[in-house]
Amino acid sequence: MTTEKAILAGGCFWGMEELFRHQPGVVSTRVGYSGGDVPNATYRNHGTHAESIEVVYDPDKTDFRALLEFFFQVHDPSTKNRQGNDIGTSYRSAIFYTSDEQKRVAEDTIADVDASGLWPGKVVTEVTPAGDFWEAEPEHQDYLQKYPNGYTCHFPVPGGSSRSGQRPDISGARTLKSARRRISGNVRQQSGVRDYPEPIAGIGHVEPVP
Repeated sequence: MTTEKAILAGGCFWGMEELFRHQPGVVSTRVGYSGGDVPNATYRNHGTHAESIEVVYDPDKTDFRALLEFFFQVHDPSTKNRQGNDIGTSYRSAIFYTSDEQKRVAEDTIADVDASGLWPGKVVTEVTPAGDFWEAEPEHQDYLQKYPNGYTCHFPVPGGSSRSGQRPDISGARTLKSARRRISGNVRQQSGVRDYPEPIAGIGHVEPVP
């Protein structure tokens, strides 16, 4: 089977991975650190890297555009260096493209999201070439599979359920505007404390200090 790869950052990688793993055509996922300046990045020392997910997918069953449409529903791309209670450059929104075609699709999708009025502000998602992807520690992989009640600020939305296989219409976003309000409400209801499997530097939603 021929596969392709998408590397995305949209806040805490636990919730992003859990939603993407159920998307039609997704073959595998892993979380890690990308887009930054520190080699051999770790949770405690990842410099300017963003928490990211690597999505391996079957292009006969889905495409990069469909993955990006879902990406722009399950995180808020209009908040710079922040997702809900998670604050810092680690939690920025970014698309790390692996080809000129992925770059074109990313830019086109962002234009459609901006035109849709889905989010309250303009998209601030970075679109930059993919560099090294440093795989995160084992305790971060498949986190919400291991801890179903663990912290997340990402939620599936109506019109594009994480398990539905439906392709949402970004250009006509009335349903998605309602979904955005639902997501914002759910984020505000979070406790503000990440439920880590073991003590980790930092207070959950603030970047860890090495």
